[in-house]
Amino acid sequence: FCNFLSLFQLSLLFHHVIAYIYVFQSHGSCPVLECWFMKEKVGGGLSGGPNQDKSLLYVHKHADSHRAESHDAPLEVNPDRLYFVTDPAATLCHRSLNPRRGSSNKPMCEINPLHPQPSTLELAVPLTEPALSPIYLHADWLSTALQSFDKTMSISAITRAPTGTKEHDVILTLTTKTVLVQSRLGAPVLLDCSFWANPSSPLTGTGFAVEWRYQFRGDGRLVLAYDGKSDRLSHTGEEGATLDFEALHGRGNASLILQEAKVHHSGIYICSVYLPYLQAQVAMELQVVEPPSLSIHPSPLPLTAQGQTINIQCEASGFAPLSLDLHWEFKGADGKTKVLGSGSLSSHRQLWDGTYTQSSRLELDTADLGRAGEVACVGVHPGGTRRVSVEINLIGFSSPSIEDSMAMVGVALVLYGLIKLVSWSFSGSGNNKTSLHFPLWLLWCDHESFNVYEIRHMFPLSLCSGSDEAATQQKVK
Repeated sequence: FCNFLSLFQLSLLFHHVIAYIYVFQSHGSCPVLECWFMKEKVGGGLSGGPNQDKSLLYVHKHADSHRAESHDAPLEVNPDRLYFVTDPAATLCHRSLNPRRGSSNKPMCEINPLHPQPSTLELAVPLTEPALSPIYLHADWLSTALQSFDKTMSISAITRAPTGTKEHDVILTLTTKTVLVQSRLGAPVLLDCSFWANPSSPLTGTGFAVEWRYQFRGDGRLVLAYDGKSDRLSHTGEEGATLDFEALHGRGNASLILQEAKVHHSGIYICSVYLPYLQAQVAMELQVVEPPSLSIHPSPLPLTAQGQTINIQCEASGFAPLSLDLHWEFKGADGKTKVLGSGSLSSHRQLWDGTYTQSSRLELDTADLGRAGEVACVGVHPGGTRRVSVEINLIGFSSPSIEDSMAMVGVALVLYGLIKLVSWSFSGSGNNKTSLHFPLWLLWCDHESFNVYEIRHMFPLSLCSGSDEAATQQKVK
């Protein structure tokens, strides 16, 4: 009986766990989104501040999950600004929209009222040719723009609710997970953009259209346009830009592919998806970043005496974007680094491929550098820090190396050997009986003429000492 009771209790516990998991998945996996509802301005003129209300979006995958939340509104939120959103694709349930409790980083959310209308874009005009029932369009429509708390994902969602109700269904979502992309020059680039259309909506059965546009400093251009209804690429304004058409029709993947990143690709890209009477768009930024290539002239540096001035030039080339910090550093023999400043900088010049070049000229005063060291040119760039260095040797101040010391010892030994050889030659010549073995610096002199014959050019006369004249004459001979 005890075993049976234990099994029964375990069974009840198991069912409670299963029920809790089900409730958590159906209720707790989607966040409650705090948004700002942007009111439509009435009349013209400038207003003193944004006309907006705080609102809440209760998001769930199933419509029947909203019943328990009808009375959970905070006091500071107007009940008219509570919206219960059913998202079967769970796009709005992404974990990046649900920060940890107590976190100061929260997702950004903005809601705008939407009025569906036919598109005037040539690409999307064929989508609205069939006559659609106005009953479906006569409803409460909202356009919601969201960005994740970590700024890595943006979502645009269009929802519909029957007039006078707050229970919205997601009709179209557009998502990008590449809000900011950095690419090296010449590398392939993928700008993510994917959409989901509710198959239960009558607006999703007549086709779609995709458009990519580029903007940079007020200038814009059409990059690519695709008519999904007729499966036709109607415009390609950028060489090397394409879509994965199989993924586009199969999974709604409208990502833009750039075969080779170039400098002029840097800017804002807008992905737009059109359904009949509806449009959603997301924006992302592409930064083509290429660090500089540095070189120093002259290299190697010539030998210089301390106190002289050396002119050195550093060339930075092939970098993008324009921002670059060039400066000089000196690292002495003691390992300490001294910043020498930026030198004399030239203006930027743009090369044929859109990259830039810049140079710095340094007049290096060697008076305060001490002994030998290393001069480095450093370039700090958004693509990374680069440096190039060259050694500098000051004449008379660099300590001899081991090789130099060994060479000096060898020279001294050779000179000593030559001196000994000459000394032995002079001391061993002539008659052995009358030869006198004096040190090499002693001379046999003629006291009358003070001539030392052939040896006078090798030794000073002041070293001559008195000696027997005949012996001297015979010795010299």
